[in-house]
Amino acid sequence: MMEYADLDLPEHPRLGHNITHFARALRKAGVPVGPGRVIDAIRAVEAAGFTSRSDFFYALRACFVSRPEHRAVFAQVFRLYWRDPRYMEHMMAMMLPAIRGVQDHRTAQAAEKRAAEALLDGIEPDLPEAEPQGNDEETQIEIDASLTMSRDERLKTLDFEQMSTAEIAQAKRMLARLSLPVKPFASRRGMPSHTGHRVDARRTLRAAMRRGGELRRIHLQKPRPRWPNLVVLCDISGSMSQYSRMVLHFLHAVANQKGAGWAKVHAFTFGTRLTNITRHLDTRDVDAALAAAGAEAQDWEGGTRIGDCLHQFNRDWSRRVTGQGAVVLLITDGLDRDGTADLGREMQRLHLSARRLIWLNPLLRWDGFAPKAAGIRAMLPHVDAFRAGHSIATLEDLAAVISRRDDAGEKTRLMQQL
Repeated sequence: MMEYADLDLPEHPRLGHNITHFARALRKAGVPVGPGRVIDAIRAVEAAGFTSRSDFFYALRACFVSRPEHRAVFAQVFRLYWRDPRYMEHMMAMMLPAIRGVQDHRTAQAAEKRAAEALLDGIEPDLPEAEPQGNDEETQIEIDASLTMSRDERLKTLDFEQMSTAEIAQAKRMLARLSLPVKPFASRRGMPSHTGHRVDARRTLRAAMRRGGELRRIHLQKPRPRWPNLVVLCDISGSMSQYSRMVLHFLHAVANQKGAGWAKVHAFTFGTRLTNITRHLDTRDVDAALAAAGAEAQDWEGGTRIGDCLHQFNRDWSRRVTGQGAVVLLITDGLDRDGTADLGREMQRLHLSARRLIWLNPLLRWDGFAPKAAGIRAMLPHVDAFRAGHSIATLEDLAAVISRRDDAGEKTRLMQQL
């Protein structure tokens, strides 16, 4: 049997065990950490030393984190695991129902709940026991829950970035049941109708020719209803990764829903390049569909070049998918690292080729949002509606107004600040 040499642990063997348990907590929180990275982390700490907290933090992060979206999870788990007692108390309190007015309430930041679930798995915080009363009768507490929200209602308004692992799984199931209905619009083609307002000259003349030219009846027609295409351009850069995953789950449900009314659903992802993932939406299994789409989109969680990607779409795909009065959904935060001159021009071309251009921006979740970024200022004038897209509730609001031509969302208010 092959024997392996013992691994030299830094300073004290207990530190190696702690790093191993820390890696398990990261894996529970959703960070892919294997045994090889644990060994690399122990050797890195052995080389860097254990005297500086910042050196220890960055040495572990360099070994365990390989994607930008995992940095927030790593920072929260590190802060919770490596001895911050007050933060531990906050995490324990977060796992309990909070009563406002009795204790300070603070909204959970990104990845905090996932870190708490990973480290507090199986731990039940001690609840204060009721003090014994003078009599033996059991004290009953009545709570009026008529104005409280159910679990599903609270989850609908929760930011995708602040959801725990279990909440993300439940949110995906809720998104699979959502629909995005659209009303048809009148096309130029006609169809026979007894109550139409247009004369069907072709049918009228053909009927007269069957009777030797005698015109007995004037046939009428009305415009034939036609359903538009839905075209989705989804930003998959590092700052949009969590939101884009949830939106693509919703988009898969829309593409495979019968009776929604869309003629065809086209989906494109963009970061540093444009990728057409429409054919993957035909796969019935949502996990298999998104896995195939993620494998084809090589720029997932990378940088953002909105102007170049829109130029590629307008040049190669616009006439194919938007030529029949399509509704275009643009999901991005508008933070482009390139210049804004080309971005404004490409947004104008996209707006002119679409029946409606709706921009979903997760940055609208902030109450004090203002169009200060250059990319947002260049894109905003060329959209029909500007709406938030950070929660299930915002996607439900989109379904209610997507067929309304007069809906502008937050565009009217924000245009006054330009």
